[in-house]
Amino acid sequence: MAGTAPRGFVWVLVEHRGGWPVNGFDGLELEPHTKALVFSAAQAARARILLIRRHGRRRHEGPRRWAVLRHDDSGADRQHWGTWSRDEDLGEIATALGVPGETGRLPVLLVCAHGQHDPCCAVRGRPVADALNERWPELVWECSHVGGDRFAANVVVAPDGVYYGGLDAESSVSTVEEHLAGRVHAEHLRGYTDLFPPQQAAVAAALGRFGPAGRHDYTVAETVRDGDRWRIRLAGRPPRPGLVEVELQSRAAPPRQLTCRGPATSSATVYEVTALRIV
Repeated sequence: MAGTAPRGFVWVLVEHRGGWPVNGFDGLELEPHTKALVFSAAQAARARILLIRRHGRRRHEGPRRWAVLRHDDSGADRQHWGTWSRDEDLGEIATALGVPGETGRLPVLLVCAHGQHDPCCAVRGRPVADALNERWPELVWECSHVGGDRFAANVVVAPDGVYYGGLDAESSVSTVEEHLAGRVHAEHLRGYTDLFPPQQAAVAAALGRFGPAGRHDYTVAETVRDGDRWRIRLAGRPPRPGLVEVELQSRAAPPRQLTCRGPATSSATVYEVTALRIV
């Protein structure tokens, strides 16, 4: 599971209370010009557009919400929220993608529950959304496809840019509780979205060996590739080791069914740790 978080720094969230098309935002019937404007602005910012809704049968009246969440180069997490009643109101997202956004807000907990895209996400995601919503109702949103259906239930903490997978109701609460307390554990970690897959796997290996750490307690100091082998050095903040070297080898896993809906098999890349030492 380590090293499977899709790379990205910016998320666009659009609240849609009705049924979600299989292809998410792309499938919504919106005013064409506005839809094209949002899509092109998101593309330019390399942002991922996700549909969101509150968990359960709650029916919120009034305008729906949208947000632009950003994890910037300094490590700061920024958010910009707005509302929409008409399709045209979503055009404000294009403007929001060009401004920094606010800091100091609590992160958003996104639980993939996109059953139209893959049944596993709904079957496994909704019990997780229920458990997290009971604890943090203002932070939790169900969301459309985030990638990695085989790891359902998936939770994305944004704009932190942290992917967790293989969760159930109990483990999701403890995992998020630890995350919000500044302790990321390796057990359910898929990766940090500002890192490349082998770097994500290296961080997970360090967390597994030396224990949980804060989101920014390890930074990548050096990455060297030699074919299918990687040597990655991580700089740690005290009390973590100052410099950790992780060696990995990438390989193709045996073909398997990667989604519940897709009958075809495919081979995913996995990263195996071959050495880990304090330098």
